[in-house]
Amino acid sequence: MADPVYETALGASTTDKITLLGHDLAEDVMGTVGFGELAFWLATQRRPSKGETRVFEAVLAALADHGFTPTAIVTRLTYLSAPDSVQGALAAGLLGGGSRFLGVTEDCGRFLHDVLSEVDTRPAGDGEWDALALETVEKRRAEKKFVPGLGHHVHKDGDPRTPRLFAIADEEGLRGPHLELFAAIGRVHPRVLGKTLPLNGAGVCGAALADLGLPLELLRGFALLARTAGLIGQLAEELRHPVANDIFLSVDLNNRSVPPDPHA
Repeated sequence: MADPVYETALGASTTDKITLLGHDLAEDVMGTVGFGELAFWLATQRRPSKGETRVFEAVLAALADHGFTPTAIVTRLTYLSAPDSVQGALAAGLLGGGSRFLGVTEDCGRFLHDVLSEVDTRPAGDGEWDALALETVEKRRAEKKFVPGLGHHVHKDGDPRTPRLFAIADEEGLRGPHLELFAAIGRVHPRVLGKTLPLNGAGVCGAALADLGLPLELLRGFALLARTAGLIGQLAEELRHPVANDIFLSVDLNNRSVPPDPHA
């Protein structure tokens, strides 16, 4: 019986050589291909253009770190509890990437893709995009659902990442249908909701990644890739200026006992 064969176009090793994506890792990749470019290449198995790399890396920068978010706090606290497990501290932070933090990137990309997949003819011009966006927001309102990527708990008057990422995509000629629809939602939603909400950075990142043709199933993975760099930064700062123990003691010394509150 022949041994099974497991095919891969990614990495492979022999006694004297490592190949990656069909290239010699040491000679053709190391010192030549940037990490963001390589991450895109690994996910798609095609080398991105310079413009695609610029947009992709702008997304990674936009999602890397946002201060003392729950993901950052849990990473620091886990390291306080288990300083021998850097991997555990990083993993703890990444596990918190969900519908409220980081997951919006995937949610928005999928949402925009679903809307576009139901359109027979791609809109042309702002007027047609606005009409599609208006129909989309009205439908979400009728279903009592939020529009992914709309609103931000801090940047209530506008997320500074959003116009910058739109500008970079425009400069590189990579403003595709997902970004067009997202921009139109930003223009028309006040007519439906009766108030103006910002297009948040996580949402525009999802739209940009979808326009790059990256797999929708991996959009959250790219957000986690970006946040990994941020969490390493959080740990590096924790080593220099520790705050995790203060956070722990703040809760430990200020809790109070209350009677049990059983639920039926």
